[in-house]
Amino acid sequence: MTAAVIRADGLVKEYGSRRAPVRALDGLDLEVRRGEVFGFLGPNGAGKSTTIRVLLDQLRPTAGRVEVFGRSPQDGGPAARARIGYLPGELTVGGRATAGQLLGHLAALRGGAGRDRIGPLAERLTLDLDRPIRGLSKGNKQKVGLVQAFMHAPELLILDEPTSGLDPLLQHEFLDMVREVRAAGTTVFMSSHVLSEVELVAERVAIVRAGRIVDLDDVATLRHHAGQQVVLTFAEPPDADRFRQLPDVDGVEVEGATLRCLLRGEPDALLKEAAMHRVVRWSAQDRELEDLFLDFYRMPATGTAEVMVDDR
Repeated sequence: MTAAVIRADGLVKEYGSRRAPVRALDGLDLEVRRGEVFGFLGPNGAGKSTTIRVLLDQLRPTAGRVEVFGRSPQDGGPAARARIGYLPGELTVGGRATAGQLLGHLAALRGGAGRDRIGPLAERLTLDLDRPIRGLSKGNKQKVGLVQAFMHAPELLILDEPTSGLDPLLQHEFLDMVREVRAAGTTVFMSSHVLSEVELVAERVAIVRAGRIVDLDDVATLRHHAGQQVVLTFAEPPDADRFRQLPDVDGVEVEGATLRCLLRGEPDALLKEAAMHRVVRWSAQDRELEDLFLDFYRMPATGTAEVMVDDR
């Protein structure tokens, strides 16, 4: 069995007063295996950044257990953090220093680790190292953040909304960088609300809502859960209730002689019922992972209210 680099059991984080706490994490369970790219998906306020801050010991959990490299973040201390490359969701950098000077300073703080990679990474991301940090656009500041996260070849990369502000060409370059470090054995924990990019590189994906994991599986299985959108046109209007009673069939709508539904499993029962009619036209289209993501966020939350605690 592959060792877990990140593990969380029953993780709870509350903000505010003890009399009226607000829960950002509500019993979150998580396991990230060594050497995998793990997608952590959810909209702003779902609990993604709070989870990351707990992993990095920037926040202490209210309850539950969390481990990084087999130890609590508090016990791991600076030695564990030296093995991590981190890109925050909101990178705050400024001052008179140039991008190159800042990155050189960060390398010096790491004992020189990664200094020789600053130039090649900056070239890949088209980052001008001679420009002052304070004059950089959001996209160029994001490039600085990516360089500092990748440059020391960390064992674990924790990336919070890593492509924010990047143009499409650089988004593809970033994904190539992730594939390369994964091939070298690096574990990547990537928080995002851009599902399409996570699909391209992640082995497994967790969908988080209101501080809980609501689905977690490999990308292929989640795509299967997303199902197919089926449209059937008959010679005569069908009986919608008969189709609504079928297994693995949801969201049946009938307009005239056309029936639309969502198929989440095998088509056998649907095809047999359709065969009881004269079918004049049909189509079936795979839904995207994003559709499954949206399904979870259309459903009413249960157990706890969704919260917004300056979290991305």
